[in-house]
Amino acid sequence: MSLAPKKPIYKQIIDDFKHRISTGELKPNDPIPSQTELALIYKTSEMTMRKALAFLVEEDLIIRIRKKGSFIKAASRMIESDANSLALTKIYFVHHNILSRLLNDGFYLAMLSGIAEVCTKHQIEFAIYNIGDNLQLPDDLDAGYILFGLFDEKRAEFMSIVTQWKLEKRKMLTIQFYFPHLEIPYIAGDNLAGGYLATQHLLDLGHTHIGIIVSGKSQMEIYSDFSFRLQGYRLALSNHNIAFDPDLVIVKDCSEETEVSGYEGFNELMELAEPPSAVFAASDYKAIGAIQAANHRGLKVPSDISIIGYDGQPIGQWTSPRLTTVDQNTFQFGKQAAEMLLYGDTKLGNSEAQVSPHLIIRESTQKFGESK
Repeated sequence: MSLAPKKPIYKQIIDDFKHRISTGELKPNDPIPSQTELALIYKTSEMTMRKALAFLVEEDLIIRIRKKGSFIKAASRMIESDANSLALTKIYFVHHNILSRLLNDGFYLAMLSGIAEVCTKHQIEFAIYNIGDNLQLPDDLDAGYILFGLFDEKRAEFMSIVTQWKLEKRKMLTIQFYFPHLEIPYIAGDNLAGGYLATQHLLDLGHTHIGIIVSGKSQMEIYSDFSFRLQGYRLALSNHNIAFDPDLVIVKDCSEETEVSGYEGFNELMELAEPPSAVFAASDYKAIGAIQAANHRGLKVPSDISIIGYDGQPIGQWTSPRLTTVDQNTFQFGKQAAEMLLYGDTKLGNSEAQVSPHLIIRESTQKFGESK
């Protein structure tokens, strides 16, 4: 399919999908070709196609389901019908002793807002529920439950109790972790793609010696989300024929993301015989700490060193310099989770969905060798 050159290709693809949906050529729940196949059809790159699909997901035109593919989103009247058939009276966002983080972190507030929007639309009650140390859900079998932040030192106990909830036929969905053997639907971010986007951005700016700061116990035991971000980093380097250098990977052991881990990680990178010209701090808090460390060393960001974060924390737009980052789009996490609870067991099956990240370019990165 040929596209006109006057508008960015990804926008032309979005417009083409909208036209085909509005004319009825593409109908609700119709499967669409894979990202690779679509790239061939539209004669563009897979990264451009990924960007177009991400916007189509954000605009509620398609839904992407891991291991099954992408589908045209059901019309709102169909969603309402499915919601009624499930007879959900309430949706709970279930967590384990992290209420202060939920209420004070824009990353989580956006997720909660996404759930609340869907519940308001369908006139369903929404509540945040802490299972506490008793690990008990409310006695409400007609409710839906979004499970988040449940894994800590009680991992085995949680596995057992979630199995029991499954036997009770609770309507559940998990975010950012999953139980393949229980076949509970889940929402996950595409951390590999996000790591790739962050690194590719720095490569596009001419940086070839790029450090990365991740979370884990060691390079052999990197925490799950960060492991995928590191894989994306390595893939981007490989695509540019740049050899992977383990010395440029700093692993910080931290139970929560803080500026301290980024501050320390940045200083470790700067102590290398050949420090990097750019740093991918694999969380926004790490990136903010890295900027602080750069300032204390008398380095100017981005003229002396570029720094990119990850997550899309709202505070990134107010840092100095304003932080370039990869936005996980947690609002979409929440929105899609609520919608899957409402109609996920009908037309599209008991499934997994993936939310695509996108790059936000601000002031903390610039071309290698360029001065301001």
